[in-house]
Amino acid sequence: MKLVVQVKLVPDAAQASALSATLRTLNEAANRVSAVAFEHGVPREYELRKHTYADLRAQGLGAQAAQHTIKKVRDAYTTLAADIRAGHLGKPGSKRRHKAESAPVAFRPEAAHPFDDRCLSWQYDQRTVSIWTTAGRLKNVRFACSPEALEMLVEHSQGESDLVERGGVFYLMATCEVPEAEQYEPDGFIGVDLGIANIATTSTVTGRPGGA
Repeated sequence: MKLVVQVKLVPDAAQASALSATLRTLNEAANRVSAVAFEHGVPREYELRKHTYADLRAQGLGAQAAQHTIKKVRDAYTTLAADIRAGHLGKPGSKRRHKAESAPVAFRPEAAHPFDDRCLSWQYDQRTVSIWTTAGRLKNVRFACSPEALEMLVEHSQGESDLVERGGVFYLMATCEVPEAEQYEPDGFIGVDLGIANIATTSTVTGRPGGA
């Protein structure tokens, strides 16, 4: 079972500037990839990578950052297609659906971007993270979270973590893999007959009403 833990980053001024610039660069890159996806009829991720990966690398993105950007775009189009099929954007010809289908998917400058363990590492004892940015690897970026959230992070392995900016504040949305809880299997049942003569009468099936 996947659970998401929200962690607030507490960067210094230089770190905050690097994080902000990184998100904006990555989302600008995502918009370029989105334009290619739209032009080519949203090809599969492998084909989209052939069209865009070299350009992203030439623009200074790391290998993992480039791959995550392409995957983010492809996932956005997959979600859009699912919403259209489900009718969430209206019927064919509606203004909302026409708008969604007539232009590339757009990403806001501060939209979330995924980081895997090659781009992000956690130092739980120090309450810091090390994270890739367009300005280089940032180390000792402090984070804050509840004791329960920290326990979840320490005890359960993480998948991807999304970096997101909200009103100038940065967060990491860390995905934790948590084992499924054991399912309780009852070994018996009690029936309750809401009668007229008696307000409530129980039965064990083999005995008389009321258990007598």
